[in-house]
Amino acid sequence: MIYKNVLFDLDGTLLPMDMDAFTKLYFGTLSKRFCPILSVEPETLVNAVWKGTSAMIKNDNSKTNKERFWEVASQECSMDLTPYIEQFDDYYLTEFIEAKKATHTTPYSKKCVEFIKQNLPEGGKLIAATNPIFPEVATMRRLNWAEVSPNYFDYITVYENSGFCKPNLEYYKMICDKCGIKPEESIMIGNDVDEDMVAAELGFDTYLVTDTMLNRKGKDYSNHKHGTFKELFDFLCGIYK
Repeated sequence: MIYKNVLFDLDGTLLPMDMDAFTKLYFGTLSKRFCPILSVEPETLVNAVWKGTSAMIKNDNSKTNKERFWEVASQECSMDLTPYIEQFDDYYLTEFIEAKKATHTTPYSKKCVEFIKQNLPEGGKLIAATNPIFPEVATMRRLNWAEVSPNYFDYITVYENSGFCKPNLEYYKMICDKCGIKPEESIMIGNDVDEDMVAAELGFDTYLVTDTMLNRKGKDYSNHKHGTFKELFDFLCGIYK
């Protein structure tokens, strides 16, 4: 079938990365900038970010992920952090670049996205379905690191516009509602067996990118289309030829 809508994961899919190294560089630069400003120890700041992230993962759409994150992170730091949000956004435009060292590019990211954009049926949507635990500014940066223009996408999930996260099925329902798409006309492409392939439960077709696959629980993924990024590109070319 020709998919009317295509959803791409970002971290680990369009942007291959060493997650442990990425996290270390991210927290290192974040702490260096904000611990002196906030007068907190690195452990306190890192714990606040983790707790805020966990709160976003469990979010029920009663608040945006952004609101939920800053609420919980502020509680963990025992201070109101919201006056510093603009400074945190500036961090993603500056020091965050260090975390790029833990990522690398693949030519197939740009090739796949450009090919899909050129060949989608009329009214079709190209969506960056990245887990919305980062602000828009950080997500735009990571797309640029992947050498994929954010302008290619009709919709990008970020913590400002989302109230759910992966692997909650409500996250994918939210995308369907906001973008006016149907799962049975769409494919979700990602590298995470738990977070991305779960979309199949709603009727999405799925493709698991195996170059950087995450399969924490050793699940059987044989019922999902799967292959390397090159094989994905060949698959898409066959679909839209």
